Amino acid sequence: MAPPAAERIVIENCAIATVDALDTEHASGHLVLAGNRIESVGAGKAPEGLENVVRRIDATGHLATPGLVNTHHHFYQWITRGLATDHNLFDWLVALYPTWARIDERMTYAAAQGSLAMMARGGVTTAMDHHYVYPHGSGDLSGSIIRAAAETGVRFTLARGSMDRGEKDGGLPPDFAVETLEGALAATEETVREHHDASFDAMTQVAVAPCSPFSVSTDLMRQAAELARRLGVRLHTHGSETVEEEKFCHELFGMGPTDYFESTGWLGADVWMAHCVHMTDSDIAAFARTRTGVAHCPSSNARLAAGIARVPDMLEAGVPVGLGVDGTASNESGELHTELRNALLINRLGAHREAALNARQALRLGTHGGAQVLGRAEQIGSLEPGKLADLVLWKMDTLAHASIADPVTALVLGAAAPVTASFVNGRQIVENGRLLTVDEDAIAVSTRAEAQRLARITARA
Repeated sequence: MAPPAAERIVIENCAIATVDALDTEHASGHLVLAGNRIESVGAGKAPEGLENVVRRIDATGHLATPGLVNTHHHFYQWITRGLATDHNLFDWLVALYPTWARIDERMTYAAAQGSLAMMARGGVTTAMDHHYVYPHGSGDLSGSIIRAAAETGVRFTLARGSMDRGEKDGGLPPDFAVETLEGALAATEETVREHHDASFDAMTQVAVAPCSPFSVSTDLMRQAAELARRLGVRLHTHGSETVEEEKFCHELFGMGPTDYFESTGWLGADVWMAHCVHMTDSDIAAFARTRTGVAHCPSSNARLAAGIARVPDMLEAGVPVGLGVDGTASNESGELHTELRNALLINRLGAHREAALNARQALRLGTHGGAQVLGRAEQIGSLEPGKLADLVLWKMDTLAHASIADPVTALVLGAAAPVTASFVNGRQIVENGRLLTVDEDAIAVSTRAEAQRLARITARA
């Protein structure tokens, strides 16, 4: 808990969706932040006689929610947005790998800044990046991404990815953009040891994250799982994203993706998979039995025509599910708060129709569900005393939302709500829709310059 002398911030007069186990809500309530923790949350005014109050916020007209938690992304793609816009996944990868294979540290840092800034100004307080492209001689890519996250002020998980199946081995990426099995494992272990923080209020954590079955050898999959469990960190990869992946796994391994993952040690409560679009009943049962998590990326799945994930069935079975932006080469907006709406709408096009998801379930996916998937549900994902002070104040009294009586419905189904304030670890990082920690305009300039530099390098190659 926060120390007795911790400075307090008092927030009052706002609607509150706590997203706790009971889905507790208050039409008009208060939050007290003490240091980096939530000290109290409830209906009405804050308790009288609080000491060390350094700030009081009258949040009339706002909805307070837990900060949004992003569970799948590829930051480097910020500088390759708007390309291959009419491709399915495999054709899109073939089109873009020759460009991605030429990224360097300067590009990766700028792209991470852009990705993080866009999410943070839209209510994300915990971000993750699955970075798996490490071209030979490209510099300290992992370090540059972690540095950008620290500067932005968000809580962050780096899923240190890897690929060891290049073109000569039947994979999609160019050979100079993949690592050896030994090199990938050594670099991943070094990243974990240098950057992973296992403490309750950690701002940076690292997961072990080989890219996907069609760009990673079985030996790397198996040994990566062993490495992660030896180091006590989580595991992440792509799974069951397309029908082509299903066919690939049957042709190469003689089994579907879920059975392959289980055979390599890749199902468990310390694992989460991105996408999981093409899941059978037995696949969902295996995920539920093992508590394997899912990062649902509705916009990217639609952009690449991958299909509609069976999210209602996963939730019914007890599978942990969070939301992901995915890389911005397949979701150009790069914003997680729009995924709340898209998750609800796209899933209603599936078998369950209007009963698929409701507004509160969508908000839970983007907050508590994401915290579960990242293994941090004890610390973040709901507004409860003792949890870390990661929260957002959404302005709900403007033209866009004022006539919608229910603020949660307004947030999920209405236009993107303005973020008046976003707090991470008790520190405010957004005020009135602008970042307080970094210069958005400068980032726009640098990301455009790096996108143009990458395009020139690729064209010469």
